[in-house]
Amino acid sequence: MKRILCFLLLFSTYFSSTCVTNFENQKLIDELTQTGIYYYWNGGDLKKVEDEFFKGITLKGKYDVVEESFKKASSLDPNRLDLRFSVASTQIIQRKIPEALKTYEDIIKLDQNNFDARILHAGYSKMNNDMSVYNGDIAELKKINREKTEAYQKKFGYIEKVLTMKLNTKAVNQNADFIVTLGYALNDDGTMHEVLVKRLEQTYEAAKVNQNAKIIVTGGVQKGGITESYLMKNWLVEKGISKDRIIIEDKARDTVENTINSIQILKENNAKSIILISSASHIRRGIVLLQEAANSAGLNSKISNLVYLDYKTIDEAMAVSQNELLVIYRDLFRVSGIWAYPGIQR
Repeated sequence: MKRILCFLLLFSTYFSSTCVTNFENQKLIDELTQTGIYYYWNGGDLKKVEDEFFKGITLKGKYDVVEESFKKASSLDPNRLDLRFSVASTQIIQRKIPEALKTYEDIIKLDQNNFDARILHAGYSKMNNDMSVYNGDIAELKKINREKTEAYQKKFGYIEKVLTMKLNTKAVNQNADFIVTLGYALNDDGTMHEVLVKRLEQTYEAAKVNQNAKIIVTGGVQKGGITESYLMKNWLVEKGISKDRIIIEDKARDTVENTINSIQILKENNAKSIILISSASHIRRGIVLLQEAANSAGLNSKISNLVYLDYKTIDEAMAVSQNELLVIYRDLFRVSGIWAYPGIQR
């Protein structure tokens, strides 16, 4: 009887201790996750967060905080794959491609049938022109889900097509139903950046020759309580464009949300012909994302481009940098439904 009582006492002590440890770990994981995503959007005091969470680690920027937050959270619960995905996404943002690929490989070791980790690994390998790794990943992915894998192969193929598309610098009448103009971060004093004004100048020209087209101005990041889209509409109205033609989309915080939110409006209006307007350096990503969002929404529309040429020549604009290619792949995955920070941020 004494032995049984001793065993029960030891078990109770162990169980209680384990519960306390798990609770404390979960609390810290939650704090680290909240810190990571806060710094993702806002930045903050690097010294303060070093002292609170990362003693002995020198943080050089806000994404260091994000990466280290999710790394530490993952170390507390190594089996939580969402935390590992968040680490990899932050490594991608920082262009740490080898590190991100290694993180995806670690996820695959824990879950060999994890489609998202494998397709991310495949996509970034293809982006790096590592076709042997890409082909190996595709072979494994087809064992998991052939239909879904082939759908992603088509998405990757569409990227290749867009990389060589003609950039249109002059507005012409396309009998477009809609013009979609992507916003740009406002100046610190709440005024429009020159880049945004240049995009609006192209919007104005397109609106003049496509007289039946509605115009979506998209951008929801505020400065002084005013959004990009609000100022964009005002600028166009002041130039003589009827306010009845303009639709404000004021919730988007980045290009991914610009395209997803705009497609919702376009689908509601059964848009058939769309002109997307942005800077030449940004338009390829915009086209890929808008098309992906349209495909996901079941909207069959023709999408063309009109650009503000933010290069000296069109030849320079046609050259695609590795950094541009990276963000195209990164954001395609996000629009396709693979969240960068699972359960937290698309």
